[in-house]
Amino acid sequence: MMRESTRLLLIAGIAGLCGLGAALWMKSPGPIWGNESGQRLLQTALERPAPAGIASARRGQPVPPVALKTLDGEATALPLPAGKITLINVWASWCSPCIQEMPLLAEFAKSQNPDGIQVIGIALDEAEAVQAWLSRMPSPYPHYLDTPGQRDASVLLGNSAGVLPYTVLIDAEGRLLKQRIGPFSSVQDVFQWSRASL
Repeated sequence: MMRESTRLLLIAGIAGLCGLGAALWMKSPGPIWGNESGQRLLQTALERPAPAGIASARRGQPVPPVALKTLDGEATALPLPAGKITLINVWASWCSPCIQEMPLLAEFAKSQNPDGIQVIGIALDEAEAVQAWLSRMPSPYPHYLDTPGQRDASVLLGNSAGVLPYTVLIDAEGRLLKQRIGPFSSVQDVFQWSRASL
């Protein structure tokens, strides 16, 4: 009888820990993933080597060239504004957390003056789906397209895990300052993350 109750307590304890872990993961960024230390821990845990021959951005290093398309299908390079800090958000129309955080990024972008942090969106998606979404939810910042895959913009910007949404902060000299896996929870969260020192 004693062994059976010990076994049940052990199973209940494991189930509780699994539930807590799932709640923290699903409620991203949550209390752990919402701070810089938690983000670094999460990125380390999810990090995989970039596929052979792919230059993937690393903190403190220059961002490699990223080939994109405009919403009209024209080829272009990632437009990093010279001398300005840039927040780049990689998203997709099928990604629910991406869609939920877009109004927060829009509000943040509207609050920035011309010399402030510039916001750019990169959709790993079909042009029609992105255009349809943006027609329902107009954006104050520019969006570009890329095809999901081993060499997509997300991977080149350091997202070896391929998790969306994915956001990076690029300094005025084009170096990767910060990375964030998962959505922002509030406009204040965007402000704090983009302003906090490394």
